[in-house]
Amino acid sequence: MTEDSRPLPTRRAVRSARALSATLAAVLLATLAAACGGSATTGGSRSVSLVGFSTPQVVYDEVIPAFQRTKGGKDVRVSTSFGPSGEQSRAVAGGLKADIVNFSIEPDVTRLVDAGIVPKDWKRRARGGFVAHSVVALIVRPGNPRRIRGWDDLLRPGIQVVTPNTQTSGAAKWNLIAAYAARGPRFVERLLREHVKVQPKSGREALQTFTSGVGDVLVSYESEAITARRKGQRLDLVIPDETLRIDLPIALTKSGERSTAARAFLDYLFTAAAQRVWAEWGYRPQDPEVAREFAERFPAPRRLHTISELGGWRRVDAQLFDPEKGLVSRIEARR
Repeated sequence: MTEDSRPLPTRRAVRSARALSATLAAVLLATLAAACGGSATTGGSRSVSLVGFSTPQVVYDEVIPAFQRTKGGKDVRVSTSFGPSGEQSRAVAGGLKADIVNFSIEPDVTRLVDAGIVPKDWKRRARGGFVAHSVVALIVRPGNPRRIRGWDDLLRPGIQVVTPNTQTSGAAKWNLIAAYAARGPRFVERLLREHVKVQPKSGREALQTFTSGVGDVLVSYESEAITARRKGQRLDLVIPDETLRIDLPIALTKSGERSTAARAFLDYLFTAAAQRVWAEWGYRPQDPEVAREFAERFPAPRRLHTISELGGWRRVDAQLFDPEKGLVSRIEARR
């Protein structure tokens, strides 16, 4: 119970007119605060804490000010923290404040469900649980000098590939799942052992590594290439004929559910205005109308795999990334 919400003292407890006046003033302030929004425990906090993975920071740099110009976002303070998805998820599990989390893979949300931080029905509360999508793509040098056309070209002699570390990055997992779905376990083994020479911590760091001159191909989100181009980077984008759809999960934590401001911000992220910002920065929008507006920007691959088709995240995570038995973990241990 906060100081402002304590019961008024009885007349017997009043020692002076001054003390009574101070108490009444406190009650009045609490009443006014409730009318203006109140505390998170009463469903009216005017601050929101967003913890996300690194790549969509550019989206939020535009979306947050736009939200704050709406009726629901007026006077709402939004604090943000961005970094590698796995590290961000573990930080929230360890106590980092978050009202909304936006990670790159579903297991990073599941960790918080298991920790009692995110409700079990988070997908229902967040309109299906995914704020936008992308696809796994191949980013190459301007003019595509190594003539990369698809997955098989990554195994050509001398080709050096950049992809993030699966221990810290959700993007890394999407990349290798896509390679596994398209070409199978032997391909993944050869890719990691013979062609991946550097594994940065996050998708954003992997892009920075590539644009600094390291490697011939960066395996990454389609959105990373579009974002880099908007920022003036010179590179080309190759969408393999067979690739994987990337679903970007978003969820309210339990503290976020109690916050009117957090719920309003989450709702705003699914509006046409916000979804257009996602699309402009290279993410395939969740909103069907906005998706039609941007259809020419986002070509449909001949074969688009999904996590559901592969058996769901629990099965895929265990099969590929289990620390002891996972295919990728075993390959990495022998590198």
